Amino acid sequence: MASILVIGSGLGGLLAAVRAADAGHRVVLVTKSVLPESNTRYAQGGIAAALFRDDSVDAHVLDTLRAGAGLCDPAAVRVLCEEGPARVRDLIRFGVDFDRDESGMARGLEAAHSRSRVLHAGGDATGAAVEAALVATVRRRAAIDVREHTMLVDLLADEGVVRGARVRGPHGVQHDIGADAVILATGGAGALYTHTTNPAVATGDGVAAAYRAGASVVDLEFYQFHPTALAVPGTPLVSEAVRGEGAVLRGSLGERFMLAEHPDAELAPRDVVARAIARQMERQDGAPVLLDATALGRELLETRFPTITAACRAAGLDWAVDAIPVAPAAHYWMGGVETDDWARTTLPGLFAVGEVARTGAHGANRLASNSLLEAAVFADRAVRALGTPWPTGAGRAADRAAIERPADLGTLAPDRACRDFDRSTLQQLLWDFAGVHRSAAGLNRAAATLAEWTAPPATSTSVAALEDRNLLDLARLLVAAALAREESRGAHHRSDFPDTRPELARSVSQARRAQSLELVPQEAIAC
Repeated sequence: MASILVIGSGLGGLLAAVRAADAGHRVVLVTKSVLPESNTRYAQGGIAAALFRDDSVDAHVLDTLRAGAGLCDPAAVRVLCEEGPARVRDLIRFGVDFDRDESGMARGLEAAHSRSRVLHAGGDATGAAVEAALVATVRRRAAIDVREHTMLVDLLADEGVVRGARVRGPHGVQHDIGADAVILATGGAGALYTHTTNPAVATGDGVAAAYRAGASVVDLEFYQFHPTALAVPGTPLVSEAVRGEGAVLRGSLGERFMLAEHPDAELAPRDVVARAIARQMERQDGAPVLLDATALGRELLETRFPTITAACRAAGLDWAVDAIPVAPAAHYWMGGVETDDWARTTLPGLFAVGEVARTGAHGANRLASNSLLEAAVFADRAVRALGTPWPTGAGRAADRAAIERPADLGTLAPDRACRDFDRSTLQQLLWDFAGVHRSAAGLNRAAATLAEWTAPPATSTSVAALEDRNLLDLARLLVAAALAREESRGAHHRSDFPDTRPELARSVSQARRAQSLELVPQEAIAC
């Protein structure tokens, strides 16, 4: 029996906590907000798995590899697709009530899938259904000590082995929690950008803390921009499943511009659709494009997509009658903390699952609805790996290019003045120069600006200040990785290097020498 600290309460964190408790371990689960608040809760489209007779694991593998644009790890993809069906069945046992139709389990088609294999719940409320079922399951486990409003500050390491974490408690006081193993499940970092489909808690805390502790982070240049967020305040997501049902994209004059962009038109891979929309918006002086779902009819829209229907109504729109304005928004980070097949990072004692991790399953461009699946599969694997010997050099990105002198990222020249920054300025900087379209000129401008900024100290008592510290670290890492990748591949597009270069089909890795942050034995996970 071991003491396990799980950080984060999306699908990955909740499932890891349940699995660990059921295996007899002592578990503390900390989450920055309330237990149900996470990226998982806002996932609409569903969860992809080869569960049907007209589908196969091999077909799912092929679709995932194709979407990943040459950077997927085939072994990770095979694990994802082979173990995915069993993890979906686990979710059903935990109480997720997936939608059904006359044939049994209802399923949808999404972009770049060769089969209809996407399960959904509540129409377009799959993430909310998964989150609710797992939160209820966690609350039934007496062995799980849940601590809400508790934020990760830094990881604690002793001679290169992670032994716990320093956290900020609900009253602003920092303290340490010791553990035999830490499972990071802190999600992505949509707050890096002005426009995002992510909730406000998605500030990349786990990736930043892991990097500061000395873990390898990989593929940070690959940030997926969802093509269709509703172009109203709050940028609510408009699921890809809407286009899977037959909705089309139109320019301001009513033309279907995707027909000229890709043979699959609106069902092309996400990066293709997002860039095409951005180009069309440039031709329209920045005006959003239109998503026309009127042919689907009111009944289908309201029953299959109740969440989106409600978002449209809140914005004064009736999408059964009129096309609605949409635009790209930051959605999902393919990069993250490097892991191996068992969610082990390059730091012994530290696991990473879900969006915080770079498992190799997504490559340069995640296949739609593989994110919830990845969180479930690798959370399960992390718990199964607890107590096993840590392999030397755990992690998987063997074919990679390390950025020179990564420890110096963001270090200021002696004669350069430091200045504070505000989050909205950082978000706009990345949106303008490290967003859907990128170039050396813009990325260098962003890097120079980021280098002039100073982050709040680690001793800050404010959640916002600690988040800003993480966002500045991550912005510098993302921009450095984007500069290093002198090609266009998947979600990363450079106007000065518009082609994919086969010789660059390797990952960009960044790591720093860990700065010792010793464990102060204030608290250990008790029986």
